[in-house]
Amino acid sequence: MIPISDENATRHAPVASRTLLVACCVAWLWQLLAGPWGTFAPAALGFTPAWFLAGGSPEPWLSWAPFSVNIVTYLFLHGGWLHLGGNMLFLWIFGDDVEDALGQPGFILFYLGCGMLAALAQAAVDPSSTVPIVGASGAISGILGAFLVLYPRAQLNVLAPVFVVMEVVRLPAWLVLAFWFGVQLLYDQSGGGAAGGIAFRAHIGGFLAGMVLAPLFLLVSRRPYPALSPAVRAR
Repeated sequence: MIPISDENATRHAPVASRTLLVACCVAWLWQLLAGPWGTFAPAALGFTPAWFLAGGSPEPWLSWAPFSVNIVTYLFLHGGWLHLGGNMLFLWIFGDDVEDALGQPGFILFYLGCGMLAALAQAAVDPSSTVPIVGASGAISGILGAFLVLYPRAQLNVLAPVFVVMEVVRLPAWLVLAFWFGVQLLYDQSGGGAAGGIAFRAHIGGFLAGMVLAPLFLLVSRRPYPALSPAVRAR
């Protein structure tokens, strides 16, 4: 099932989530156009569990920044067009609603926090791994977790198989996101936290972090718990 839109109406312009989306796209274009710099960016600016836990890369020529910032910079790099496109689709659909609930500063802190916790969750599976992790998936998984607890009854338009063809169907958010999370768990169990080059444990860690952090952010900032708006976007 592939979500293609939601029917929540938002009260404010999603400045923060759209800015993060543009930043990821600009970073990807830089990877494509920067020659050797773009080629080595995942190793230098991605999150490599063994190097992060050891306090930095053993290769001086890959130490482009203090090792501690890699737990943030990895969120803006991607491994391909499909990787970028899938992440940005989910950020576009779900990011504006979560930003509307948390506010712009809160959303940015929430996004980065979920991304960092997702990276640490992946590192917990294989702390000796020297394979760099890149992509916004961990932070966006946090957005999905937040959406589940904030808007469980929201309706999503989802591209899903109906008999032998793909059709757009309308399903509740809790069902779609529970299905998505279940798929991550299955792949995590079958691949030991990573399968096919995808860090599924980071997805799981980010999702759970989002479920916990979103209500805490609302509590600390004293923002109201969002209710599903009767207004819907044009379909």
